[in-house]
Formats: sequence, structure tokens, C-alpha cells
Amino acid sequence: MLPPWGTVKPNLNMAFFNKPKYSTVSVKSRDGVPKGVWTKCPESGDMVFAKELKKNLMVVPSSGYHFPLAAPDRITALLDGGTFVEYDKDLKSTDPLNFKGVASYKEKLEQNRKKTDLEDAVICGTGKMGGHEISLSVMDFRFLGGSMGSVVGEKITRAIERGLEKEIPVVIVSASGGARMYEGILSLMQMAKTSAALARLADARIPYFSVLTNPTMAGVMASYATLGDVILAEPKALIGFAGRRVIKETTRADLPEGFQTSEFLLERGLIDQIVERHEMRARLISLIGHLGGNLNNKTKPKANSEKSSKKTRSKLSTAKVVPNSSPKSSRAKRSPSIK
Repeated sequence: MLPPWGTVKPNLNMAFFNKPKYSTVSVKSRDGVPKGVWTKCPESGDMVFAKELKKNLMVVPSSGYHFPLAAPDRITALLDGGTFVEYDKDLKSTDPLNFKGVASYKEKLEQNRKKTDLEDAVICGTGKMGGHEISLSVMDFRFLGGSMGSVVGEKITRAIERGLEKEIPVVIVSASGGARMYEGILSLMQMAKTSAALARLADARIPYFSVLTNPTMAGVMASYATLGDVILAEPKALIGFAGRRVIKETTRADLPEGFQTSEFLLERGLIDQIVERHEMRARLISLIGHLGGNLNNKTKPKANSEKSSKKTRSKLSTAKVVPNSSPKSSRAKRSPSIK
């Protein structure tokens, strides 16, 4: 029989050893605290030691809140060590519209390059995940809000075509506010270009896995981000087309609780699974093993030859390939928005 209530002594030793390895504090003032030492969780209000937060892949231990993760750190977290090979690193946006504002587009590009040490808002390449070779693209929200301009669209299109040529699965991790307004219609054209490339990939029966992170909005959400064979999302990620305020003012209706979150979209069938950041690599490895493990043994469809790919691409491309491209390639035509 159990002893009477209140007579059970707590196991202090177990309580001590089961303590979490991180610590958080709630503070009312940050006076005197050096900038960047602590990070405040917008969900719980807890202050988390910045170094511990980075070690935890920018996930707050106490609340599970997912901060945006830099593209290089996400690539390290997803791929087998030492297997990543970056492509198209030297592609750079120009200023085709001569955009003027408080700061010019060229000035903003330079500011963001210095801030992030990136040339644009996406890193693309190949690597191995659980021993499976994949074509990987990871967007970085730190660079102009992860906005999609001609360079982003071109690099992602090439990454998709690389998966087609090598017959390897394609994984794209999205983090974006949408199309880049500084490039106008040239930015919007990337929606069609990337979608056309994915259509060819689908015809070849090569799987595409889309990972949505906070936020994935507007033109990116309305194109390649939601065209995956399997669509995964991080918890509580903001996913949608127009912003919540715009929709509310347009419809003049109250929006449901949790509107445009990954949980809301999962209930309505727009995404397939919600996966926490620490579990994303294992989940992708499992999915790739099930859907993409036998790609080299399948019959190649005739409709997706390199010649067909280049012909379709030449009609949609708004960007120019770096100088090491073949002169005969359809990518050799220069775009005003890329150098």
C-alpha cells in the first residue's frame, strides 16, 4: 500500500540530476547588460543566454519558440559533416530598375552582404543527408527579409535542375517575406520559373521536400514553397500570402485564432507534418529513404532530357549564369538584374 498522503519524502537527488542544463531568467530591466549577451523569448518573456540559444539551434528551451536560423547553421544541422558543396555562390543581384528610396537598392544590397556575409538570400548546393545525396537550398531571412529576387529564383531553379540532372532528391528550406519589390516584375517572374522547373522534376518522378519556416509568405509561399511532394513546417511558423492585417481590413471580418500558423494549416491539409527543428534532419532522412532511395534504379522518362530542360528554361529565365557557363548554354543570355 502507498503511505498516507504527505508522508512521501521527495527524492532530492533525482530532482537535482533531472534539472535542465540551461537556465532562464525573467527581468524587468536590461540596464547595464551588454548587447547580445541575452535574448528575450517573444512568447514567454524569458531571457536566454545567447550562446546557449545558438547551441540549441535558436530554439528557446523553456517555450520551444523557434527563432530564425541562419542558413549556414541550418545546413550544418541538416547535412552529414563535410559533405556540402556550394554552387552559384558568385551570382549577384544588380539594380535593373534603378530603385530609389531612403537608401538605394544597391546600398541595401551592400549593407546586407556585410551584415550576413552572404551574396543573397539563399545558399544552394549538394550534400549528403544520412548518406543520401540531395540538392539543397536554404533561404536566410537575415538578408533583406529572405526576399526573392532574380538571383534567388535563378539559384533555386538551378538547384532543382541539378536534382533533375543528377537524379537526386531536392530539399528547399524557405524563410521569406515574399517577392523582392526592388526588382518589380523581374522578381515575380521567378514564381513561374521555379514552378516550371519543379514541374519537370515531378515528371521525372524525383521527390521534392519543402520545409517551411517562420515566416514563409507571399510569392515564395505561392510558388515553390507549397509545391513539395511532402511539405513540412516548423512549429508556429507564419505561413500565408497576404498579411493578417491586410486580410482583415479587406474582408472586414475577424480572423480565426491561430490564422496563418503551421498548426492552423495542418488542420486544413495544406501541409503534411509539423516537425521541430531538432527532429527535422531525422524526419527528412526517413522520408528520403522511403521516397527517394531507389532513384538510380528507375526508368528515366524521355520528356526530361537536358535539351528539353534548357529549351523551357530559356523562355523563363531572367538571369544570367556566371562566366564559367558554357557559351552554348541557354543560360548565357545576360539579365539586367544579375551579374
